[in-house]
Order: sequence, then C-alpha cells, then structure tokens
Amino acid sequence: MTSPQWIKVANEGDIDDEDAICVTQEGRKLAIFFVEGTYYATDNLCTHDVANLSEGFVDGATIECPLHQAVFCLKTGRALAAPAEKSVRTYPVKVEGGDILVQM
Repeated sequence: MTSPQWIKVANEGDIDDEDAICVTQEGRKLAIFFVEGTYYATDNLCTHDVANLSEGFVDGATIECPLHQAVFCLKTGRALAAPAEKSVRTYPVKVEGGDILVQM
C-alpha cells in the first residue's frame, strides 16, 4: 500500500478570499477554497446532484451548492442543509514555499 502523497494544485494568490477554483488531480476534480487565510479542499461534485461546488457561494467556512442550495462545511465536508444528506469528501491542505498542496 502506498502512502498518501502531497500534490501541488495551485499557487498562493490563485484564489481570492472567500472564493474557489476547480482543479483536476489524478483523475479527480477538486474544489480548492480560500477563506480568511485558510485553504480547504473537497471533491468538486455535490453529493446531492451533479453540480460543481467550486461555482457555489462561499460563506465563512461553508459552501452552498449553486444548483439546489445544499450547504457543506469546508472543514469536515459534513452536509449542513438539505437537500444533501451525504458529506462531501475533504482533503488535507498545506502551503509550502507559495505552493498549495493537497494530500491525495
């Protein structure tokens, strides 16, 4: 079994505060968020329906899906508001030398 790897997904400054971008790494689409100096990473696809969370509304440490307004916690991935019932997967994030890295 291989250990998880840290993969560069963006550079510091690529994401505005309270915004998100979508990146593809290892065949997986991720949403990378920047909120009040902290980066978060989740799967980009809403667990309720086919919608990109990176296109949603960031409000503090939550993301609201742009399609049906499901809300997820960026820290834990937990579904906080219907219609979503299933959590979205989150990934550890760190910054090194200006690079934003996600552990896959």
